[in-house]
Amino acid sequence: MMRNRVREERAVRGLSQAELAAALRVSRPTVIAIEADRYSPSLPLAFRIARYFETTIEDLFDPSEEEMTT
Repeated sequence: MMRNRVREERAVRGLSQAELAAALRVSRPTVIAIEADRYSPSLPLAFRIARYFETTIEDLFDPSEEEMTT
């Protein structure tokens, strides 16, 4: 799985997982799974997350760990 900074970005903004899920139009379990690195979001969802946090996909998601295991 790909490591990410979604939890950190959400915490900085003081958002709950439910608030982030609503803003991204996904379920709270989806946000939980992404934050726990149990689920890699689709490319369209990754773009929505990056846009929401006003950052780039590259800054939010780190593929280096995934590349090492493939």
